[in-house]
Amino acid sequence: MKRLSKDSATWVEADETVAGQRVDNMLLRVLRGVPRQHVYQLVRTGQVRVNSARVEPTYRLQAGDRIRIPPVRVVPRAPPDTARAPSARFQAVIVHEDDYLLAIDKPAGVAVHGGSGISRGVIEEMRLARPRLKFLELVHRLDRDTSGILLLAKKRTALVALHAAMRAGAVRKLYTLLVQGLFMHSVLEVDVALEKYLLPGGDRRVKAGSRGLAARTVFTFGRHIGGYSLLHAELVTGRTHQIRVHAAHIGHPIAGDDKYGDFAANKAIAREGLKRMFLHATRIELAHPATGEPLALRSPLPPELSTFLNRLERP
Repeated sequence: MKRLSKDSATWVEADETVAGQRVDNMLLRVLRGVPRQHVYQLVRTGQVRVNSARVEPTYRLQAGDRIRIPPVRVVPRAPPDTARAPSARFQAVIVHEDDYLLAIDKPAGVAVHGGSGISRGVIEEMRLARPRLKFLELVHRLDRDTSGILLLAKKRTALVALHAAMRAGAVRKLYTLLVQGLFMHSVLEVDVALEKYLLPGGDRRVKAGSRGLAARTVFTFGRHIGGYSLLHAELVTGRTHQIRVHAAHIGHPIAGDDKYGDFAANKAIAREGLKRMFLHATRIELAHPATGEPLALRSPLPPELSTFLNRLERP
């Protein structure tokens, strides 16, 4: 992008590197160090303008757009030679990397982005660890309490191509989960719409309902372990909390799920050694966005989940 002025507000001109990007995502990259909610407030209150007009945070930039960025206080970033690697709470295990893609094995308990009291998530940590990258964006998201394969794009062309592939159903996302009760199907496709809502305290939740967005999950039976069932799930759509809500909807909540699970059972599970939700993004299959070559990226069950399974299987 090209800076057009140096007065109290900054005007920049969008070029092809940001064309097609949402204005809120562009601002989050430019204003690193500014809390996410503050960035959204700047847009919604009209302090950010595109071509002198107010826009929604979802507005997609076009090459040549003039963007007004108001003066804000930005936490300075460390220079490249001293920029630190991800913190001790988040150690990035690289599953795959090339000039277009970066795939990591995300641990449970780490949010994919900052906000809502979280100073830094995966994307902020990875940008700190790779300060020379001009572009680095999340391709998709995982819940904070879900572990496994997470894709990031190192080029805008890769991000656009992968989003198009996801919309076309050309990216397979496979998960492993442990649910309560004895699942009695070999394969079960759940086609139930999901609707977002807010709790009185402001926490976001999702429920199954006809007024929501269309959502499809395919559950495949693995094996019974005591009073639990080990399943595999494929996301046909990618809605917020989709696997969790669909699993609870069919009467088999995920073990350790603190939002949609059986809370009394979760306490017993915690005493048995499971301190997190048993949901893991095991595999992603896709065509490489630049070469078209097939990619199958895998992540084994993390030790805390495999150890818990071994404990359940002991006589």
